[in-house]
Amino acid sequence: MTLDALREKIDHIDDTLLKLYNERMELVHQVGELKNTTGAPIYRPEREQAILNRLKSQNSGKLTPSAIDALFLELFAVARNLELPEAVAYLGPEASFTHQAAEKKFGAMSRYLPVSSIRGIFREVQKGTAKFGVIPIENSSNGIVSDTINCLDEYDLKIIAEVMIDVHLSFATLVEDVKHITKIYSKDIAFGQCRNFLQDLGLDEIELIPVESTAKAAKLALEDETAAALCPSVAAKLYNLPILFEDVEDNTNNRTRFFIISDFKNVPSGNDKTSLLVRLPDKPGSLVEFLNDFERVHINLTKIKSHIVEGESIFFIEFDGHQNDEKIKSILEKHQESVKVLGSYVKETDDV
Repeated sequence: MTLDALREKIDHIDDTLLKLYNERMELVHQVGELKNTTGAPIYRPEREQAILNRLKSQNSGKLTPSAIDALFLELFAVARNLELPEAVAYLGPEASFTHQAAEKKFGAMSRYLPVSSIRGIFREVQKGTAKFGVIPIENSSNGIVSDTINCLDEYDLKIIAEVMIDVHLSFATLVEDVKHITKIYSKDIAFGQCRNFLQDLGLDEIELIPVESTAKAAKLALEDETAAALCPSVAAKLYNLPILFEDVEDNTNNRTRFFIISDFKNVPSGNDKTSLLVRLPDKPGSLVEFLNDFERVHINLTKIKSHIVEGESIFFIEFDGHQNDEKIKSILEKHQESVKVLGSYVKETDDV
């Protein structure tokens, strides 16, 4: 077949896709009108995940599972924004890892609101300035994010989804010879994540300047001819800051997990996870007694982390299942004075 003939076939498929996309959007519009009469949220993570799972199970072509995710998550985002444009607050600035996590879930077309602090994100969602917030909860190298736990405890918002992002850092600078670098900007934890790289290049003894985000580090390094940044490659490219080295983190499997927060609860999907904050009585055996209730009904606990909030010890606990499952409801009712349910949401396939 000739090149012209192949291109003609592609054009025909594109024409068909455009027609089908518009047909889908019309049906989505009708769904949106029905939701408006009931007050149901436009974004349903469990429904989107069910569609993705169904498509992947029947896929027999060249599209990989990640390619299916990329194509259809963007399609979902376009549909949501045609029906009801809603702001997504994230830990800014633009091109931060939290921004990347937000775009992974909400697509490039959504309206994004960069916020300079985790508490600020909770505040904007609580006020209704943003419908959704994207916040980091834990990193495979640095553990739980304390500010997020504190805000989950303080604010009456729900976790509605989780997102995993692979964290890769680049070393970017205007300086051509690393011997002439006098300072490095980055987020504080990034210096620890790149300790071996800095030592190997003899940069561990120069001034390391912590800033609010790795993306901001790229912007600052662009303004200083003797500085460098440890930052995401997308941030360096956004600010036209030359990259000298890529993937400089010590742990190549470095991942960060993010929560999506909003003001509604998810319905069960059949593949859920639930997060809790638990304050137990200050007496011997109280934690064991609480955990034994889960063991007795064969509920798989996936995470138990202790945390200090204003001098008080609390536990961040996660388990498989939805808070509306009958076995789980009985446990939560038994310990209702000690438990704050943070949300039930569809599990990601991988964890940090």
